[in-house]
Amino acid sequence: MELDTIAAIATPLGEGGIAIIRVSGNDSIAVVDKVFRGKEKLSTVDSHTIHYGKIIHPQTGEVADETLVSVMRAPRTFTRENVVEVNCHGGLQSVQRVLELILANGARLAEPGEFTKRAFLNGRIDLSQAEAVIDLIRAKTDRAMKVAMAQVEGKLSKLIRELRQNLIEAMAHIEVTLDYPEHDVESVTQNLLRTKCEEVKAAIGVLLRTAKQGKILREGLSTAIVGRPNVGKSSLLNSLVQEEKAIVTDVAGTTRDVIEEYVNVRGVPLRLIDTAGIRDTEDIVEKIGVEKSRKILQQADLVLLVLNYNEPLQDDDYALFEALQGMNVIIIVNKFDLPQKIDLEEVKKHLPNQPLVMTSAREERGIDLLEEAIAQLFFSGRVQQEDLTYVSNARHIHLLRLAETAIDDAIIGIEGQMPVDMVQIDIKKAWELLGEVIGESVGEDLIDQIFSQFCLGK
Repeated sequence: MELDTIAAIATPLGEGGIAIIRVSGNDSIAVVDKVFRGKEKLSTVDSHTIHYGKIIHPQTGEVADETLVSVMRAPRTFTRENVVEVNCHGGLQSVQRVLELILANGARLAEPGEFTKRAFLNGRIDLSQAEAVIDLIRAKTDRAMKVAMAQVEGKLSKLIRELRQNLIEAMAHIEVTLDYPEHDVESVTQNLLRTKCEEVKAAIGVLLRTAKQGKILREGLSTAIVGRPNVGKSSLLNSLVQEEKAIVTDVAGTTRDVIEEYVNVRGVPLRLIDTAGIRDTEDIVEKIGVEKSRKILQQADLVLLVLNYNEPLQDDDYALFEALQGMNVIIIVNKFDLPQKIDLEEVKKHLPNQPLVMTSAREERGIDLLEEAIAQLFFSGRVQQEDLTYVSNARHIHLLRLAETAIDDAIIGIEGQMPVDMVQIDIKKAWELLGEVIGESVGEDLIDQIFSQFCLGK
């Protein structure tokens, strides 16, 4: 199955100028040749060339579409197999007709992520690079894209291989010591092993310290905008998104459902969730919205609590103060263009050490201060741009933590003067765990699970 010819639409479905059908496999050129009519047969053309022609039904001669066909011969392709890309007119019917003809003449429909899976299985990329492809596709900010691109290019893979090489050298030294004990100087062996292990531990520690930032760049911050009705939550959402996404009126309880929107704040993707105003209400529909808001509040990475500068604190505000204890909160005192009626000292007393920003959503003032507060809270003001080797994948983070624990056990064993063959068990365990990050020691079921998350045609 992994050697047959696969095909899939590689561009989003819908109307567009161009749609691309990707075909990969040793017989891909021969398969497309059966339905392509141009000046030359594709089997005779040079690699990495593009050719004008028509896709026809081989039995009836009916023209399905006018196309440009790219031919790329192995091994200089994404999958390291022969690859053909058929550029046809974008549209549901035209691209589907071309795909059906290709499938009817020797190809099968690709599974999700199968092109990238073949690139991995054929040794063009490792597993961490393959996983970074999906991060690149899903990147919502420039910084997230740079992090993913660095991983696609193998920056994380290179570092992991260097760490594994350090551990291999340590294990090789142990093997020599076991085979030729008469030449071993115990103190030299222990110092060498400790040095190698501490170098690996320090590098893993750096990766894990940036894991939080990397995960945020990859997945975005789930950010709930909460507050009483009519304090300016929807206006704040519109200001951050710079679009009229939410209805803004003077009537309390306008927002009755959850509104979600992604926004880029200083290179950090925020999944903004504008919730219904949290208050006691008899309105059945609004009550459902309030319950949704409470659930979202419990799951949020960041809460933007909106208060009204022009009103004194009310019971609903105090209830929110209580609910937000221990959470990442930025207090937004909105409508500060109006006369002050709120007691800010009372707010600070109930939510101490939380950033407080004054805004006027109506006049779009203070939004830049809010963005700065978000960046300060999660990134100390900025993402470290000098080193884009971030670990953002939950699988990688888990494996690195296990590897760090194994290295710690090895260091404890060295310091406790345990026999070197016992220390080697922990070093080898760390080596194997790091290998799982890049796919050099990983099971087939996990590989299938990873690539099933990809879109069709990638």
